[in-house]
Amino acid sequence: MPGGVQVKKLPYIESSVFIVPLPDRGYARGVVARTTSKGKILLGYFFGPRLPSNKEVALNDLHPDKSILCVRFGDLGLINGEWLVVGTVPNWKRSEWSMPDFVRRDELSKKAWLVRYSDNDPSQIDEEYPTDFDSELGRDSVSGYGAVELKLAKLLSNPSDLS
Repeated sequence: MPGGVQVKKLPYIESSVFIVPLPDRGYARGVVARTTSKGKILLGYFFGPRLPSNKEVALNDLHPDKSILCVRFGDLGLINGEWLVVGTVPNWKRSEWSMPDFVRRDELSKKAWLVRYSDNDPSQIDEEYPTDFDSELGRDSVSGYGAVELKLAKLLSNPSDLS
């Protein structure tokens, strides 16, 4: 449309499975569990084992209980094509891939808050209230795609253990 703003279609949807290249060799898999029509900040579940290549990526063994990392992250790796979408989770049931609670800590005061995000927008906080400083919930943050690659490489730390 002349003079209008053209909206680019996002390369992913909720349930998209994508592969993440690891900096020290191999690949991991990820699933977009929450997004919005505008993208930007997503909730993703990430999986091992470390894959030797980005060919013939299994989709049917992905379940949130088997994830090694669940994090809010920026979508730039997917937008720029460094993270390749390879399909969708078969028989996707959104309710099984929940938005978890996170914890935000203030190291100085030793106080912590449970942070609950909207189930429909992983960038919108719905609730926040005090919790134990030693809570084992995931840290409230948004990771860039490079940081996610490094976290996954560390979690899958033996690059010779390619499956």
